[in-house]
Amino acid sequence: MLSRVADSLYWMSRYIERSDGILRMLKVNYAYSQDSISEFSWRPVLRLFTYLEETEAKQLETNPRGILQYIVADKGNPNAVVNIVTRARENARSVQDHITKELWQCLNDYYHTTKEEWLTHWLQKDDPITILDVLIKQGLLYYGTADITMSRGEGYSFMNIGKFLERAILSVDILNVRFINNQYNSDTAADAPYWKYLLLSIAGYELYLKTYRTGFDARNVIEQVVLNDHFPRSIIYSITRLQRYFDRLKKEGKVNNYQQLDFMIGKLLSKVRYSTAETIISQNLHQYLVDIKNDLYAIANALNQCCFAYS
Repeated sequence: MLSRVADSLYWMSRYIERSDGILRMLKVNYAYSQDSISEFSWRPVLRLFTYLEETEAKQLETNPRGILQYIVADKGNPNAVVNIVTRARENARSVQDHITKELWQCLNDYYHTTKEEWLTHWLQKDDPITILDVLIKQGLLYYGTADITMSRGEGYSFMNIGKFLERAILSVDILNVRFINNQYNSDTAADAPYWKYLLLSIAGYELYLKTYRTGFDARNVIEQVVLNDHFPRSIIYSITRLQRYFDRLKKEGKVNNYQQLDFMIGKLLSKVRYSTAETIISQNLHQYLVDIKNDLYAIANALNQCCFAYS
């Protein structure tokens, strides 16, 4: 497979995963803002998903509809969902011979949905969650179509490497944004609603309730989001799948000079696998998550050089 083709499949998958993470976060945060208006702040969402200056973010954070409009449909925002899906479609269009017709049609439908004029009107209506649900379901349709129609060749491996790398970064960011303020106390019982909505935003709420019977606390949330092998959006799950699909490429001889990249992935997986919630908290959770994110970015850069012929 040409490095150009592998690169397009990788980024197509990363962009779709990013759009899914943003939409889920927006949906849950909007519901959270309706439940606790006096305490709620959109600042974490703006910090994660926009490049706004502090003054611009401060002006926008009290306007939920304006935030939804800016992050979902504003073409002037480079990280808006409409622009992310457009870039995913452009990558897919350049490699149509390497994806199934069904997957192309699914992604094309997703793209045209984000371009519809009624999208902006729905975001201003009484229940903008309706349109967020429509877009989230488009992403789910993409995942299902890719799973049941794509052959399990090297293209599929590059798609999954992109997906799980992006998912790991998103999970790190969503958990870490709570701990950016150094004065935050992870044992505060008043933060139970926050943990609930954080878990909802990464589809981990039901699993948490089935696993832990003692209510919401930081230790259990950290254990699930970072260390739970059975949670598909946990950091360790994503890194494990990242290694699995890279190993598949390596065994098939599709990757040259892979030793450094193989070492980096294995080192990061070992770091997470041999951690516990207690050791993570005791050694400063914020710094632990920052280190993991830096390692993930380093893996992405090494992947660019190893597989996509970037200098």
